[in-house]
Amino acid sequence: MNSRIIDSLKELIKGETNFIANAANFSAFLYHGLDDLNWVGFYMLDGKELLLGPFCGKPACIRIKLGKGVTGTSAESKKTIIIDDVHTFPGHIACDPNSRSELVIPMIYNNELLGVLDLDSPMLNRFSNNDKEIIEKMLNYLVTNSDMHAIKKYYA
Repeated sequence: MNSRIIDSLKELIKGETNFIANAANFSAFLYHGLDDLNWVGFYMLDGKELLLGPFCGKPACIRIKLGKGVTGTSAESKKTIIIDDVHTFPGHIACDPNSRSELVIPMIYNNELLGVLDLDSPMLNRFSNNDKEIIEKMLNYLVTNSDMHAIKKYYA
C-alpha cells in the first residue's frame, strides 16, 4: 500500500464534514480498495462499551466491552494493535469465524477516545507496519476533516 491512497481518500470526502457519511465511505473505500479483507468498520465509544458504526462486510457484533477482544483491548489501551493470528489472542471475539488477522486503530479526537477502526482479514499475517502507518494517517485525516463535535451527540 502506498501513500497515494491518502490522496484518493481526500478526494472522496472533500467538502463533506458529516462523520457518519465520511466513515461509511471510508469503510467502503478500504474494503473495496485493499486486498484480502473480509470486514472494515467503526466501533464508536458509547459509555463504557463500543457500539457498531458504519462498516462493510458481514453482519458484526453490535456491542463490545472495553478490554474485550482485539477491538476492546485497542480501545481501552488507546493503542493500535496488529494481530497476525487472531486465534492466538486471548479472549478474541469471533464475529466472523473466517477472520484470521486483525488491525485495530483507536480514533482519538482532542486526546479523547471516540471509537476504533477495525480491519479483519481471512489471511494470516495480512497487516504490515506500513499498512498500519498509512491507515493511521488516513484515519487522522478523516477525524480532523469531519465534525467530531456533532458525532458526540449520538454517542456518549
